[in-house]
Amino acid sequence: MIQIAVFSDVHGNLPALDVVLNDMEKRGIRQKFCLGDLVDFAPWGNEVIEKIKSLNIPCLLGNHDERIAFDLPVFPLSKHSEEETEARFIAIDHSKKYITEENKIFLSELPFHLKLNYKVGRKHWNIQLLHSSMESNDTYLYESENDEVFMNMLEDSKADLIVMGHTHLSFKKQFENKKWALNCGSVGRSKEENRLASYLILTLDEERIIPEIVQLSYPLEETVRKIEESNMPNYYASFLRNDRISMS
Repeated sequence: MIQIAVFSDVHGNLPALDVVLNDMEKRGIRQKFCLGDLVDFAPWGNEVIEKIKSLNIPCLLGNHDERIAFDLPVFPLSKHSEEETEARFIAIDHSKKYITEENKIFLSELPFHLKLNYKVGRKHWNIQLLHSSMESNDTYLYESENDEVFMNMLEDSKADLIVMGHTHLSFKKQFENKKWALNCGSVGRSKEENRLASYLILTLDEERIIPEIVQLSYPLEETVRKIEESNMPNYYASFLRNDRISMS
């Protein structure tokens, strides 16, 4: 039996990341992978990057990582309210100034996809890790998508299982051919009602893969207070408190 942990979308939330990593440690999970978006929204972008670097955790290039690493322009999104649009511009602009050059280089060198192959007894398992899709790190794929969308991704990647993040909403979908499409949710900026830090454990044996979504509480009020004391917009403090604002 092999266990691996997959997490995504930390978005500068170091307290949430620490809780998630500590939980993996308590469970004795040594294989850890991150699907990207280390930066933006909470004020510990550099600290999160440095923790991932120090622990040698393989990480993908999320859309926010790419934007900060390469100083890409920011465009309004139609799904965002005026309030969120303003907050998003301020937060990303702050990250572009705050993230160190060394850490921007680290982000710029992250891979886009990662394919894993594990051998358990006589069985080989192929696992495709993505930030959001095979073609893009900025595509929103939800649990409600037509099964054919995920089946095509599984076929394209020649995988038994695909794991993605990006939407900040976890899900598990298994198909008739026993293959899986999974979203590990978000560590640092969950859009789920409970706002808990979310990650995925995969247990692999010779017969099957068992996915488990783990959701953990973390020092939310401390995190909110630090956001309010930082140069990040208070919008994201309200978001974590789940005040009745846009969930986009």
